[in-house]
Amino acid sequence: MKRRQLLILSAAAVISPLLVVRAQPSRPTIGILLFDSRAHYPDQGHPLIIGLRDVGVIDGQTATIVFREADGHVERLPRLAAELIAAKPTILVSAGPQPIAALRDTTTTIPIVMAIVSDPVTYGFVRSLARPGGNLTGLSIMNTELSSKRIELLREVAPSISRVVVFTDPTMGPQGLPETAAAATSLGIDLQVLSLTADKIEGGFAEAHLHDAQALLVQPTPFYNLPAVRQQLGALALRDRLPSICEEVSYVRDGCLMSYGPDFAAMWRRSAVYVRKILDGAKPADLPIEQPTEFNLFINLKTAKELDLTVPQSLLQRADEVIE
Repeated sequence: MKRRQLLILSAAAVISPLLVVRAQPSRPTIGILLFDSRAHYPDQGHPLIIGLRDVGVIDGQTATIVFREADGHVERLPRLAAELIAAKPTILVSAGPQPIAALRDTTTTIPIVMAIVSDPVTYGFVRSLARPGGNLTGLSIMNTELSSKRIELLREVAPSISRVVVFTDPTMGPQGLPETAAAATSLGIDLQVLSLTADKIEGGFAEAHLHDAQALLVQPTPFYNLPAVRQQLGALALRDRLPSICEEVSYVRDGCLMSYGPDFAAMWRRSAVYVRKILDGAKPADLPIEQPTEFNLFINLKTAKELDLTVPQSLLQRADEVIE
């Protein structure tokens, strides 16, 4: 009898841990597709990861996080999207129309959170901002309103300008260009719109010079936001003495005169809340698209000095940061 009891207890000791392991719920897998991780936040942790930690989604503890990065090569996105799908993710996260489209074209069932995208309705990602209706939801920036505001800021910092060149990426769509043109007309400014891929930037400056451009507006695109392109834009605008306004502070740190736009790091962090809601059972179709209500103005005083511009005190007081 004692021998039989010993065998039963020994077997139970072996089986019990196995039952415990099997009883543990599996971790969700978060798949993240980035166009280029170097475009933002080079000196700190990615704000999405910070946001996920804040809502209790921690890599290696409560979730498994899988990254794929295209290093600025759009042609790699479909393959990387397929690799993420092969990892059987619970949810996907991305930003920008090209990476989001790559994920959308790969799955119609796995939830996709869009951290940053302009006008997802126009791109066909969702039916409406209030009722997305499919497997995508997230946050959207308002480029229509922002582009016209950037024209106004250019006139404020350089009151004498009457000709502005606009650099826009051919893959990004209108992005508020009609509204920008209307704002320019109301201010007596002529617009010259140049549709340029990132490798044609220098030629764009040459064409702008032929048309006597007096200022530069750079439309948002992930292709211009690569560090080397940002630096080229800043250097050539300074060379040609063009006051410039861009979408985001990294451009200003690379020589652009001003930027005006939403806090992209905050949008990444906010997208983590969408991830948490979906993990808790919410459906993307029922989660309205959010839009930021606060926008940041950054000014590079060093660039202003090299352009012999005096930035109005009223503008400096409104700036979120003045870079000297």
